[in-house]
Amino acid sequence: MKALTDEKLTIVGAAGMIGSNMAQTALMMGLTSNICLYDPFAPALEGVAEEMFQSGFEYANITYTSDISEALRGAKYVVSSGGAARKAGMTREDLLKGNAEIAAQFGKDLRAYCPDVKHVVVIFNPADITGLITLLYSGLKPSQVSTLAALDSTRLQTALAQHFGIRQNLVKGCRTYGGHGEQMAVFASTATVDGKPLLDLIGTPELTDEQWEDLKVKVIQGGKRIIELRGRSSFQSPSYLSIEMIRAAMGGEAFRWPAGTYVHSGKFDHIMMAMETEITKDGIFYKEVEGTPKENAELAESYVHLSKLRDEVISMGIIPEIHLWHTLNPHMK
Repeated sequence: MKALTDEKLTIVGAAGMIGSNMAQTALMMGLTSNICLYDPFAPALEGVAEEMFQSGFEYANITYTSDISEALRGAKYVVSSGGAARKAGMTREDLLKGNAEIAAQFGKDLRAYCPDVKHVVVIFNPADITGLITLLYSGLKPSQVSTLAALDSTRLQTALAQHFGIRQNLVKGCRTYGGHGEQMAVFASTATVDGKPLLDLIGTPELTDEQWEDLKVKVIQGGKRIIELRGRSSFQSPSYLSIEMIRAAMGGEAFRWPAGTYVHSGKFDHIMMAMETEITKDGIFYKEVEGTPKENAELAESYVHLSKLRDEVISMGIIPEIHLWHTLNPHMK
């Protein structure tokens, strides 16, 4: 197999379920001939590496290490699931303090060991905040750091396909924006179901207003449902989608879903949030989204919620006040 690139991809948190699945997915996609697996838990990491070796990916040079400097040195692409996992009864926001501290160190490590990295994807929760912290401490450009947000949109597509009893590929334009959490904005105005605008179906016998509201709750609590069913947080879907993001950043197939990106537009400022984005070799870029008045209001509420989480991290002393951000990262004015 000819790999998409020979440049180094580092998977941070590779001993975990998300990280190990990311490694396998990247290898199965043939993204790079040079992949490094990192995790501080050496025995489990070695076990993951052995599994990859035994899978017979003969085109790839697979290395592994519990030394973060070795893992990041020379890396051009990094994807990190290196935070604590969400457990039963927890919200993404419950993970805030511990994972915020992990994100700060991760950003410092990126700055120290791979300042020439091209793209970084952060997926540990709450991803909007951990991604923002990583960006701040890494010194990278906002276009070089993205976060996983697509999972909410794929959950919307899944829920609609299940409701109407059709294949997922017949449900198009599914979009959620704002926060990757309880305050996400679920858009109906962008979606079609078997060629019909979703807005034309809501409020009809095919999808009553009550069913639509229940469906939105199902989407918002999709991660909670996985925990209830499997006894652990989801790992296969975030693994696959995050590697799709890295593939796009490497110049491969375009990423199909919204992604988390740094937004400073006058409407939403100094925040990482899900937007309509494009990921290319040149980075991640977003455009403003416009929905119905109700959708726009929900997006504004999501931004307010994210801003409160950001300000909470500031009050913890993990990141400085906004007016001082440029002293850590001159790209964030």
